Amino acid sequence: MKLLDKLKINHKPRSGGLDLLKYIGPGLLVTVGFIDPGNWATNLAAGSEFGYALLWVVTFSSIMLIIIQHNVAHLGIVTGLCLSEATNKYMPRMLSRPILGSAMLASISTSLAEILGGAIALRMLFSIPIKIGAVIVTIACLIMLLSNTYSKIERWIIMFVSIIGLSFLYELALVDVNWGQAVTGWVKPSFPPNSMLIIMSVLGAVVMPHNLFLHSEVIQSREWNLEDESVIKKQLKYEFYDTLLSMVIGWAINSAMIILAAATFFKEKITVDELDQAQQLLVPLVGNNAGVIFAAALLLAGVSSTITSGIAGASIFAGFYGEAYNHKDLHSKLGVILSFVPALLIIFLIGDPFKGLILSQMLLSVQLPITVFTQVYLTSSKKVMGQYVNSRSTTILLVLLGTMVTVLNIALLISLF
Repeated sequence: MKLLDKLKINHKPRSGGLDLLKYIGPGLLVTVGFIDPGNWATNLAAGSEFGYALLWVVTFSSIMLIIIQHNVAHLGIVTGLCLSEATNKYMPRMLSRPILGSAMLASISTSLAEILGGAIALRMLFSIPIKIGAVIVTIACLIMLLSNTYSKIERWIIMFVSIIGLSFLYELALVDVNWGQAVTGWVKPSFPPNSMLIIMSVLGAVVMPHNLFLHSEVIQSREWNLEDESVIKKQLKYEFYDTLLSMVIGWAINSAMIILAAATFFKEKITVDELDQAQQLLVPLVGNNAGVIFAAALLLAGVSSTITSGIAGASIFAGFYGEAYNHKDLHSKLGVILSFVPALLIIFLIGDPFKGLILSQMLLSVQLPITVFTQVYLTSSKKVMGQYVNSRSTTILLVLLGTMVTVLNIALLISLF
């Protein structure tokens, strides 16, 4: 009897599906950057002006993002270092300092756009002026970041992304969607007249510098590299599932934005290029509830993307000192503050939200090539990655994607001026 009891105690059956759930989370933090207020604006413009025709851009951009984010996550799993730490450790100081310095500026630029998105949502919901709304969003995100661990923040983000997704499901249930055209739009590339600017905008808003730092940071916090080779290989597999699931969720939410705009604004021949305008027009077309839910989802998107931008800023700043992000560490705290406070000051100095968004896109467009090609250099180095170094074909693919994203961002920057 004692032997049977002992066997029962030692027998702990494991479920692969349940085991996978432990690794879901890092990708969803990255997904937030894929559905931030900037993406809302470009998706609504795409749907209102071209209907379902540009849904393929979301499909293509999602595939592109899966490849790039999967690669940077490998860096964190294999080395136990985030992108900023690896840059500090493996690149000459004369290169690493300017790279991380420019990345910190990109983090400020990202926070500027995300805080503005949250402030615009507060104006929609409560008629709060943009500057006061920006202060509220900044303070709320600072409190969350400086008082919560990774695991708690991940749970918050998962909840926010879930609510945003459910909000759009509700919105789509209220409108008459032509699903046949939607399916065609997802898989069939088309280039309607005068659509290139919107196409570049949708694609250009996908890969953001801070998300590359963020993904590697969250992944390395698990310290899977300290385990044996079999465990590392297992984590590499599970990480891909996490990234794939998260990007599919991002694809679905971005698609829902375009479909909503196509089924309402495009149908009524109304072109939308501002978030406030979209919310105001939804009310007479779909009902007051739709307008409120739209604004509430935007607020969650603004807050959650500001939080992830703050983590990225903290990770980058801590990387200067060869440290990982830790919400209790001084360097990480300073990184969050340095990401948020200058962004808030710029909002006060510029005043015009549209000019603020242009400024943020300009800085991101300039910095993105630096981050992408730094990542490719590190993951293609045998010294850094050992046996998990990129294959030649993977390196070529990453260079091509990096070049494509860079050209799109520069083209978007030129178009803004």
